[in-house]
Amino acid sequence: MKKPLTIILSVLTTIVSSAQNPISPPGVYIADPTARVWNDGRLYIYGSVDESCDYYCSHRHHALVTDDMLNWQLVEDIFTSKGEGDGVPYNETVLFAPSAAYKGGIYYMYYCQPDREFAEGVAASASPTGPFTGGVPIDLKGYNQIDPDVFIDDDGTAYYLWGQFTLKMAVMKPNMTELRMETVKDSILTEGGHHFHEGAFMAKINNLYYLVYADISRGDIPACLGYATSKSPFGPYEYRGVIIDNNHCNPRNWNNHGSIAEFNGQWYVFYHRSTHGCNKLRKACVEPITILPDGSIPEVEMTSQGAGPPLKATVQIEAEWACILNGNLRIEQFEPDNEQLTKIFSGDKAAWKYIDFGDGVDSITIRIKPGDKGGKMVISPDKPWHQRLALIKISPEANGEWQTHTFPVESATGVHALWMHFYGEDGEMVEVDWFSFSRVE
Repeated sequence: MKKPLTIILSVLTTIVSSAQNPISPPGVYIADPTARVWNDGRLYIYGSVDESCDYYCSHRHHALVTDDMLNWQLVEDIFTSKGEGDGVPYNETVLFAPSAAYKGGIYYMYYCQPDREFAEGVAASASPTGPFTGGVPIDLKGYNQIDPDVFIDDDGTAYYLWGQFTLKMAVMKPNMTELRMETVKDSILTEGGHHFHEGAFMAKINNLYYLVYADISRGDIPACLGYATSKSPFGPYEYRGVIIDNNHCNPRNWNNHGSIAEFNGQWYVFYHRSTHGCNKLRKACVEPITILPDGSIPEVEMTSQGAGPPLKATVQIEAEWACILNGNLRIEQFEPDNEQLTKIFSGDKAAWKYIDFGDGVDSITIRIKPGDKGGKMVISPDKPWHQRLALIKISPEANGEWQTHTFPVESATGVHALWMHFYGEDGEMVEVDWFSFSRVE
């Protein structure tokens, strides 16, 4: 008989974040976001936790929780595979992308650990934020891969999905810890037929089944979240296109992984962006999406505003909210709770989408650290080649310190993307922490 899961309920310390995109707070790198709306009416994101550019993920999972899609509460270490609160008693392997489910008063955490005999498992808790404990392996009968997802249909049937390059699916037993192996089906999605790479997530909308996954249809990298639909859980599935592409979030970028969820009548896509100039240290983000009557989902772009309205020009706009980075520049952590735009060379460009300038602004205040070469920064609305709002000259400094300066700008009104375009000699020009505009009186 399979050993039952142990259920523990506890209250954990939380950190609150009210940033736009990314929704992961500064210095916290949550990837592979699985979104769930539970019976308490709150939205929960379960994700893997990156901690280095040298390897993917870690021994921990965190959760992000919201009541309004604007303010996010971080709950750390809801599940761990090593150290204090270890929820995986049979090994100490890192945890890749998770999923979560709720049934019969129990919250389940489905986890994966690559290169193990039993690569996937399940732990449980009486609370949606854990701690999830008593992990037991799921016997996949040789189909060992990564990225589990669990979908519970309207009739209570639970489906287990997993796999890389080809998607596997099976019906779960009522105990939510074992599969009915006679139902296992491979190649629900394939790389050739659906551009499937990994990270499938299932949803049901208007009696249509959706699979959302890392899509490798552009540039031979899985930077997109694509989707396919079917009238049956086991398919056949029709490829429908891309929901979001995270290309140009970082100079070195590889994958995407996410989910979709409806919250307070609005559908959203959850995805991640990489940082630090590597394909790891990823951060969870969100964008509103639309489900059209024919079941299609129009592609959306990455933004800085995320689920909220355009950013007010007169508030402090953080450099790490940039949603497009072209060139060498990247977002890096430089203080425990602060990130910056850095490694900026001549020709680099960054964009923030979107900013509301209201009735007009007449100056910009910006916190920068000049490099030893100096240069100039051109600020433009909508496109980097459009009219110039400001030309900021950056004086070179051999031992640059953080400085805050105010410069005049040409008046801009209404909502625009904001571009910064950097020019100068060879070498790192400047680092940027934040900026804000002053309104015309």
